[in-house]
Amino acid sequence: METTTPSLNVSLGKHVILECYECDLETLNSTELLQEIFLESAQKSGATVMGSNFKKFDPQGVSGVVIIAESHFTVHTWPEYRYAAIDMFTCGSKINFETAKAVFRRRLGCRKMVVAGELDRGIVVDDQLTTTEPLTFFKSHATQSWKTKFDKENAWGLLTSIDVHNCDPALIRDAEAVKRFAIELSDYIEMQRFGDTVVVDFGQDERVSGFSLVQLIETSLISGHFANKSNNAYIDIFSCKYYEPGAAANFCINFFKGGNYTMNVTLRK
Repeated sequence: METTTPSLNVSLGKHVILECYECDLETLNSTELLQEIFLESAQKSGATVMGSNFKKFDPQGVSGVVIIAESHFTVHTWPEYRYAAIDMFTCGSKINFETAKAVFRRRLGCRKMVVAGELDRGIVVDDQLTTTEPLTFFKSHATQSWKTKFDKENAWGLLTSIDVHNCDPALIRDAEAVKRFAIELSDYIEMQRFGDTVVVDFGQDERVSGFSLVQLIETSLISGHFANKSNNAYIDIFSCKYYEPGAAANFCINFFKGGNYTMNVTLRK
């Protein structure tokens, strides 16, 4: 019996989507380091580098692209979540994706890497470019808005915990500056203050010594501790009235002239 060899399709490109979690915070916020890492990854994977462009955003986060003769490697980082989103798109068959991933894992300090997608782009069947079947995206049906989540889930309150690292030492050691921060933050997120701002210096334990802050607001409170040893600020904002978590975090890092921040957002129900 005569057998036929099944035809093998050809794709014009390969597209790999990487989700990188628990990465090094300083690296995610450095245009210089990220550019260096992406150039190394492209070169070691066998790509031909044509150019690169990396941009840091205010107050943090970086987007970047390395243009290669075979297409591109791109990234956007969210230091506040220690997360990087990476795309590798190539039209050359010589690119070694495993080598590229190994560079990212090592240089980003990535403790967890997930290949979220591997796509053939531009598939040729029987010598003709064919239309690809549509992919189903947004499978989690996630919203990009905390306000939408807050409303849809009928949350009672919103808690944002913000850790601002490498603050200006003079600011976090100045009681009047800490008080001014609470007042200005309340105004910025449109919260009505209730009573005076309380700022107390706790100095018994060197590891945690520094000012602590409490500011009551009509919808709950703002609290914080400012650690002299590390020059870090640990701030909590809890309110049953909605405010934008990212905007509040950006205010905090800008006020204390921090190097970077992480944050956690929790709905209280």
